[in-house]
Amino acid sequence: MKKILGPKGWGGFLLDLLFLLIGTALVGLAIAIFTVPNDIAPGGVSGLATALARLTPHVSVGAWALILNVPLLLACWRRMGLRPLALTLLATLLLSGCIDLASALLPGYTNNPLLAAVAGGAISGLGIGLLFLRGISTGGTDLAALLLKRWLPNVPSGTMLLAVDGLVVAIAVLVFRDIEVALYSTIAIVVSSKVIDAMAQGVDYAKVIYTVTDKGEEVARALNEQTIRGTTVLPARGGWTGNEKEVVITVTRRNVLAQTLRIIKQTDPASFTYVTDSTEVHGEGFKLDLE
Repeated sequence: MKKILGPKGWGGFLLDLLFLLIGTALVGLAIAIFTVPNDIAPGGVSGLATALARLTPHVSVGAWALILNVPLLLACWRRMGLRPLALTLLATLLLSGCIDLASALLPGYTNNPLLAAVAGGAISGLGIGLLFLRGISTGGTDLAALLLKRWLPNVPSGTMLLAVDGLVVAIAVLVFRDIEVALYSTIAIVVSSKVIDAMAQGVDYAKVIYTVTDKGEEVARALNEQTIRGTTVLPARGGWTGNEKEVVITVTRRNVLAQTLRIIKQTDPASFTYVTDSTEVHGEGFKLDLE
């Protein structure tokens, strides 16, 4: 068991299980309620399973997802390691069970395929994002890309994943004989990827403010006293004038950007300030690393 737990210990392993349960449940609900009833194949193994289930009415989407994932797991087990393999296998089993259970107990939404594609993509992206936060995969295209990497080592992983998803969508179009399947599936894939990226990196999570000023200490003091953010003061020299200056750096949330800029301008009206986006900030007051 120690090999599976790794350096995270029991606390980390229990947190893995919690995220795994919630993440697979969300993905299963998204597939069972929104994508499958509308013949949407959102890429990956789940999309291929959706298409194959149409050809084999007696084999469910969840069963096909398991059937497709097991060979991929067996092919990749040496490259994954024991702990990732165990968690991925557990995620695969839980996801297959969640899909079939939700399909049996909950009604599918079929009123509007566009809304179904957006909702399905968003909810599945939320579930996958939770799994990614703990380094857990549900298998599928991740494993397929890992295998293809052996024969195509120079092809970026992102390109490989996109190619696999595109192939799945193409197969779904042939099975369902409807070009709209490709359109709605693409929407679901894009929405899901955006949600995953937002969870992994943040959505315009914070603003980094750089202020070039002759009054570095005054600006830093004003920001420290009137906001809850810290500052960093760096020495600088004007490229045109050659005069000694200072650069005050602070990171703030976007909802208080205007107030922060006002404090800087009031302290030094002659200062030069520019703002950049930061999609990931770690530390007090921002994102805390999961243990």
